[in-house]
Amino acid sequence: MRLLHVYSGNLYGGIEVFLRTLARLAPSAPELTHEFALCFEGRLSQELREAGAVTHLLGAVKVSRPWTVWRARSVLAELLRRERYTAVVCHAAWPQALFGPVVRAAGVPLIFYQHDGLNGRHWLERWARVTEPALALSNSRFSAQSLANVYPRVPWKVRYLPVPLPELLPGPVERARVRAELGASEHQAVIIQACRMEEWKGHRLLLEALGRLRTLPGWALWVAGGVQRPQEARYLESLEALATELGIRERVRFLGQRTDVPQLLRAADIHCQPNLSAEPFGIAFIEALQAGLPVLTTAMGGPLEIVDDSCGRLVQPRPEPLAEVLREWVETPELRRKLGAGGPARAAALCEPGAFLRGLQEDLQELTAKGRAA
Repeated sequence: MRLLHVYSGNLYGGIEVFLRTLARLAPSAPELTHEFALCFEGRLSQELREAGAVTHLLGAVKVSRPWTVWRARSVLAELLRRERYTAVVCHAAWPQALFGPVVRAAGVPLIFYQHDGLNGRHWLERWARVTEPALALSNSRFSAQSLANVYPRVPWKVRYLPVPLPELLPGPVERARVRAELGASEHQAVIIQACRMEEWKGHRLLLEALGRLRTLPGWALWVAGGVQRPQEARYLESLEALATELGIRERVRFLGQRTDVPQLLRAADIHCQPNLSAEPFGIAFIEALQAGLPVLTTAMGGPLEIVDDSCGRLVQPRPEPLAEVLREWVETPELRRKLGAGGPARAAALCEPGAFLRGLQEDLQELTAKGRAA
């Protein structure tokens, strides 16, 4: 079976990590072939090619410039005429709106992969509604609950994203090296947040909680995630100013964009990403669980399906409860180690790659069987 994944490719976050993972998993599931069609060159296209994946470039698109949409659609239409695919998967509303009609016109089964909650009011979602897919795959039950706002009649399934273990797991020597490079002592409790530099990810809330712990010794914060857009640069400046205002700036390291997040996670002691609005799923939480870190986040969205009492805590999005749990974990290494020990099994139960690939193959077999019956 041969799949074509269609996406924009200009930024880098959870969807991009998922697509990169599919490319890297290809040798373990030769019955599924994954190809990719992107509009923009960037980190994603580079990583896909490094993984050996066939990557087609449709051309840069701006909806405000209709000729770029027409040109990219023409490139995709020609690709679908030239090649035979079992199905085409559009990831998120933007590619579904722009390229769904091309796929339907070519007579190829269309799958919509839902990576976000949908309210049906945004102009992109109203545009995407025009072209119904044959199947929708949702990245969580939370996301799936909102699918009917755009596609009330489309059959759907929940498929948690696959998150493989890093190929090389760093040991104690590597952990000590990373901590030394970043100025963390052996006895400090290092808190890490590794995600895109977006306000709803809760960086400010975490700083406000840690501001309440400024007299508590023995902790440091690493913030991994780089600026990708102008508004993110302004946001980062505001976070740096807030850390200074709270009197904790010397204990906070803003690390920028990193390609060694697995190493950072295994060198840290606590994972905290206190979202201010609902995360549709959250690959970052799964990666932290794999690394054996206790996970602290806010009780909303996809993390409600990921984090339980065996591996972390869920709190309300306020500084006080966040600070209370962080204080307890900083002061009690045995507790955070116990919670961290439950993480790998929890991550495997949700996001083991083999289970995802088998489920995806079943979805495609059902889809093609329905197509033959029709």
